[in-house]
Amino acid sequence: MERIPILQMGDFLLVTIQVDMHDRLAMTLQDDLTNRICQANARGVLIDISALEIVDSFIGRILGNIAKMAKVLDAQTVVVGMQPAVAITLVELGLSLEGIRTALNVEKGMNLLRTGFDPQSAPHLFPRG
Repeated sequence: MERIPILQMGDFLLVTIQVDMHDRLAMTLQDDLTNRICQANARGVLIDISALEIVDSFIGRILGNIAKMAKVLDAQTVVVGMQPAVAITLVELGLSLEGIRTALNVEKGMNLLRTGFDPQSAPHLFPRG
């Protein structure tokens, strides 16, 4: 059975999706990730989707579900590396990815997780106006 590796970096989990996502693989990732959040007592999850050229409505919903489940398990989720075409598709499909923070790259995403999304602890990540 095909699986996407989940790496642990301190209090955080890192998922880099390097293959085309199909529905079954997305469901397996959702199950594996929620289990790892509990086992590792992770505070955050970073999902790198920079290799994905296409995200359909099902995959978009799974990403949203992962973020919601992570939040229930007391972990934050950041999705990084979204291609412009993927962002356009998600907006056109009406998927808001509620509960998911996004960042341009892994470095900025890890900074978001480390600061706990607190604008006062990292003002450069939350520019005003």
